[in-house]
Amino acid sequence: MKRSHTCGELSDKEKGKTVSLCGWTHTRRDHGGVIFIDLRDRYGFTQIVFDPSHNKNVLEIADKLRREDVIAITGKVRLRPEGMTNPKLATGKIEILVDEIEILNKADTPPIEIDDRVDVSEEMGLTYRYLELRKPKLQKNLMLRHKVTKIVRDYFDDHHFLEIETPIMAKSTPEGARDYLVPSRVNPGKFYALPQSPQLFKQLLMVAGYDRYVQIAKCFRDEDLRADRQPEFTQIDVEMSFIEQEDIQEIVEGLIKTIWKKIKDVELKTPFPRLSYHDAMEKYGSDKPDVRFDLELVDVTEICKKSDFKVFTDNISKGGVVKVINAKGCAAFSRKDIDELIPFVQIYGAKGLAWAKCDGHKLDSSIVKYLSDDVQKELLKKTHAKKDDLLLFVSDVNPKIVYDALGNLRMKLGKQRGLIDEKKDELLWVVDFPLVDYDEDAGRYVAMHHPFTSPKNMETFDKDPKHAQAKAYDLVLNGTELGGGSIRIHNPEVQSRLFRLLGIGPEEAKEKFGFLLDAFRYGAPPHGGIALGLDRMIALLSGDNVPIRDVIAFPKNKQAQSLMDGAPSEVGAEQLRELHIKMDIVKQQKEFVFDKVRESLDHEKIPYEVLEHKAVFTSEEAAKVRGTQLKQGCKALLCKTEHGFIQVVVPGDREIDLEKVKKELNLKEIRLATADDVKKISGCSIGAVPPFGNLFGLKIYFDKKVQENDDVAFNAGLHTKSIKMKAKDLIQVTGGVVKDVAK
Repeated sequence: MKRSHTCGELSDKEKGKTVSLCGWTHTRRDHGGVIFIDLRDRYGFTQIVFDPSHNKNVLEIADKLRREDVIAITGKVRLRPEGMTNPKLATGKIEILVDEIEILNKADTPPIEIDDRVDVSEEMGLTYRYLELRKPKLQKNLMLRHKVTKIVRDYFDDHHFLEIETPIMAKSTPEGARDYLVPSRVNPGKFYALPQSPQLFKQLLMVAGYDRYVQIAKCFRDEDLRADRQPEFTQIDVEMSFIEQEDIQEIVEGLIKTIWKKIKDVELKTPFPRLSYHDAMEKYGSDKPDVRFDLELVDVTEICKKSDFKVFTDNISKGGVVKVINAKGCAAFSRKDIDELIPFVQIYGAKGLAWAKCDGHKLDSSIVKYLSDDVQKELLKKTHAKKDDLLLFVSDVNPKIVYDALGNLRMKLGKQRGLIDEKKDELLWVVDFPLVDYDEDAGRYVAMHHPFTSPKNMETFDKDPKHAQAKAYDLVLNGTELGGGSIRIHNPEVQSRLFRLLGIGPEEAKEKFGFLLDAFRYGAPPHGGIALGLDRMIALLSGDNVPIRDVIAFPKNKQAQSLMDGAPSEVGAEQLRELHIKMDIVKQQKEFVFDKVRESLDHEKIPYEVLEHKAVFTSEEAAKVRGTQLKQGCKALLCKTEHGFIQVVVPGDREIDLEKVKKELNLKEIRLATADDVKKISGCSIGAVPPFGNLFGLKIYFDKKVQENDDVAFNAGLHTKSIKMKAKDLIQVTGGVVKDVAK
């Protein structure tokens, strides 16, 4: 071994010892000819000293060292001088006076800082992930992940579980998201699917008699990504036979209690509280409520039924609801403060936000004239409103919109008002979920969890599906779903009844799930299980709102790309031929919008320039690769209104102002289009849509600041190709209308 110790373990106990260390030069300081270097490895830092009065030769070598050079040194441990210790470091009391040095490898100047205090863009961090992973904070996260994974394995081993691996290449089955497909070379035209979960296989293991199964399982879902999603993720997958729901909850509570004790030295109280799905939605507007603070939703539908406020009464007459949050002490909010909350609730489908301030005896608001004294008194009593409280109302025909809008507003106010104790962990079980939900678009019932979830009432679930409950349960931590599971159906007759309810006929069931149904015929035990998100758990244990990508060694970006190695990538024609795949359609789709934009400009004989560059996904990235100013970029956004979709174009240095758009165009409703909407309308992904809404049959509105530029540039259907042209020509050729729509 080249080293006797790591850079994080030496202390004053080793004073006088000769030691050998290896690592990276983190920082270098020259103090009057004496060179100090902080040597770093994954265990920590040690200060090493090159003193010309001790060894002039090693000082000459050290003088040539630069950041991230890899070195090995031998020297003697000595105490740092009085007043020069560093209490922030485990090795802060000592330093190494170097006798020998070997440069193991020289390093180029790194493109990113290896320093937790210096933030880098997501693009740079993921491109040079192997460098970013040198940062102590990320190393700490991955060491935590290792430690938790070991605790999990040891815990389940102590409870007689077997860890069994299930296939990564399997049959495509519907599980709620798109599958990642793998073409088969030896079976032309057929595909494997990467598993969204090991669900069917772990149930087969129960049939096979392995009554306690666990797996640290890789799962894959091809879906639009958010901050807390990755296309490949890891879950702690558990299944048990001959049990009830309470048995699984008890096992999981023991696991969580063990992890929290060993990692955080916190003694969690078990059993965790149980909250029904109905109560969670009614009180918190969420099936994963953060219960670290109050601010509950209150149903005031029956009271508002007696009011003259048409917005409320019309919704109530159509079966809708009115709910309110009492924002304690928030009556000091200005009209501007309240108005800024309106676009926030509109994100979740609400048409608006009504409000009323309490002076201790009555309400004050523009809607008060529609509320009689008796109605006001009832509202004050029901909401427990006192002096200086602010009531915030949302009403809609669809209760889900009310829950979403007020549930998210509750969280926003909780964070804004400092109501959440971030040091506190509150775990609970949400239970008694609905068995099915009615899909208006599909015109049929769909499973809330998956089609193998057992109903609570076997006799009536298919006779009264609207009120049927499932033996399903989610574990929630501080407003985040940590995991979910259910008791499974093991009886073939009950399974067939649920399939019929979901509109799955015998042939379709056999095609999709035949192997599982066949297995059930040979004696399936009662069983159930749960899957806990390992990535999410580590992120929560790490604290400081750590994103999931920071607890995964090699994550993807929001476009499911690995910027470091270039995945996904194109493959050669020979490989495609072997897999019996032709790329004609993909090539046509890639270039279609780009070609349409060029055709439009060529037809009108308008001059323009095509810029080809690496993929860009933000205005800042685009401006950099195009060599333009941020304000010259055009962000082309699709919006949905009560009249249909429109396109709004704003400069790269500004954001769309939905309230301004609403006012300028005299609209009642407006929201940004979803990623699916954008894809359906334009064929492009978000960020690649060109400001040519006319090509998609949309009216276009340009912010007035766009036309103040001489030249503008924009992505033209692709993230890798931009067009640069005159702003006035762009507005003219698209038939755009100039408005004040940005902020």
